[in-house]
Amino acid sequence: MTKESTQSIETDAGAARVTWHRAKRPRLLLAVSHGAGGGIEARDLQALARVLPGHGVTVALVEQPWRVAGKRVAPAPKTLDVGWRGIWPALAEPGLPVISGGRSAGARVACRTAVELGAHAVLAISFPLHPPGRPEKSRAAELLGAGVPTLVVQGGNDPFGKPEEFPEGAYDLVEVPYGDHGFVVPKRAGIGQEEAVTVVTDGVVEWARSLG
Repeated sequence: MTKESTQSIETDAGAARVTWHRAKRPRLLLAVSHGAGGGIEARDLQALARVLPGHGVTVALVEQPWRVAGKRVAPAPKTLDVGWRGIWPALAEPGLPVISGGRSAGARVACRTAVELGAHAVLAISFPLHPPGRPEKSRAAELLGAGVPTLVVQGGNDPFGKPEEFPEGAYDLVEVPYGDHGFVVPKRAGIGQEEAVTVVTDGVVEWARSLG
């Protein structure tokens, strides 16, 4: 494969697609998927794919089967997990420790399956702690049950869970000031959009360095 290449992988949930961004001397592999409302074009996922290979981390951007099939609505969580399990052998093939990652619904998948699949760590981007306006519908158990070193990257104004709403637990948290669920920052904020994305990439680079 070339430094950047695309691979189709058949899973029991349908065909998934992986876009590889390879580091020259990789020590880790970050496999990261999108949420229920978008794809791998998300600004934070694209930024990680640009930046991390320069720090020894190969990035695999994973498009889940429902997205590859052109569907607009994500399937049930169990089906998302089936698709993630199906792509894992291809992720493990390079022989690198794998960070299982995702944004929003993809972060939930990564947390739910981390121990089962032997993930080295979990990167949870914009973890949807609860539906907007429904804090009683907490998904904290999924995050707290990840069972491996975990980094949460959360917008300061994320309606799915602001950083101060997160329970104490064995994970690290990087806050993107003023950011919403997609890390969009308002014009009145004291931080620009590019700066907000840099908070994400800097936080992940530093955390990945601590993983070995």
